[in-house]
Amino acid sequence: MRTEFDKQLKTLHEDLLEMGRLCESAITMTAEMLDGKEGLTAKIQAAEMEIDHKQRSVENLCRQILLRQQPVACDLRTIATALKIVPDMERIGDQTVDISELMPYLSTFKYEGRVHIQEMASATVKMVSESVQSFVDSDELLAQKVIASDDLVDEMFEKVKKELLDLIVTKAIDAEVALDLLMTAKYFERIGDHAVNIAENVRDLVTA
Repeated sequence: MRTEFDKQLKTLHEDLLEMGRLCESAITMTAEMLDGKEGLTAKIQAAEMEIDHKQRSVENLCRQILLRQQPVACDLRTIATALKIVPDMERIGDQTVDISELMPYLSTFKYEGRVHIQEMASATVKMVSESVQSFVDSDELLAQKVIASDDLVDEMFEKVKKELLDLIVTKAIDAEVALDLLMTAKYFERIGDHAVNIAENVRDLVTA
């Protein structure tokens, strides 16, 4: 019985890591769109659909484990945590699609502060990767690192917001463009928040 549980737990970890990789890929592609790379919208949408598929797969696997394996308390907490973190990963996929929909026009607008949005994208890719890995490895220190990283993403978001406000005041940017750029930065900030949610659930699991 335990051998079967271990096999299913291994499958669960592999599915979650694949979800994480899909999220990372989608975030990276949105950043590439901001740099002007074309033809990525459909790929981001396809990644988001695969993330949704993986979410259903993970949830079904968790239900099977709960019904058939009758896990002990510590294993039960692991399964419960997996069920908590997959919705955050699904929302990350949704938000990459939201960002991609803003990109076709914004990619043509150049301003210095865009580098901070790119940095936010890079930071959130790392946060998502490490938050999922912290679950697979039951690594509290890595989870805490992700949680701490959110401060940097928040700082970059505030920097983007201030720069855009200054550009609006000096009429160096159209207000509608500025709003779309701000929304792009906000989506990346939210992705960081979802990674933090995952990491906090892992921390609670490990320290329970």
